Amino acid sequence: MRPPESFVGQPVRSLQTMLRVIAESDRTLPSVIPDGIYGQQTATAVSAFQRKYGLPATGVADQRTWDTITAVYEPALIQVDEAQPLYIILDPLEIITENQQHPNLYVVQGMLQVFALAYEGLVAPEVTGILDIPTAQALRSFQEQSGLPMTGTLDKQTWKHLALQYPSASLSAKKTLSKRDIER
Repeated sequence: MRPPESFVGQPVRSLQTMLRVIAESDRTLPSVIPDGIYGQQTATAVSAFQRKYGLPATGVADQRTWDTITAVYEPALIQVDEAQPLYIILDPLEIITENQQHPNLYVVQGMLQVFALAYEGLVAPEVTGILDIPTAQALRSFQEQSGLPMTGTLDKQTWKHLALQYPSASLSAKKTLSKRDIER
């Protein structure tokens, strides 16, 4: 939650937005709604922040408080913001075939391990960076389940489907792992 460009020249709304992000990252601090009005809710949030960070708890955002808030805001934003996307680059028309070594295969094999946790019928290959027989078989199974030609190779079409399906597969795999932890 970065302050929109329209917050330029709106220091109260910027302050409130930063305090809100910090509160999302640290549940011990009260949240504030960025409305642009320095009311009691904002003063309470500023006071709580000041106490937590060893500043005089005045409820007023003086320069020292502002500087501390901005310093805490960036790391807090990283915690509450969406994870940075990963873009895998394959050359145009590049197809990684059996027995080839490629750095992107480390990522793909890791993804296939997640898919194997999430979906039945997919066997997880080892992470080797080589499109070996187990990886080709796992890719074929994935391609079949995705309605793609079952080539066992890594091309842009297969990568696109891996990337699109990975978020839901990772949630499913996380639940599977949580159930296993509970059963132990």
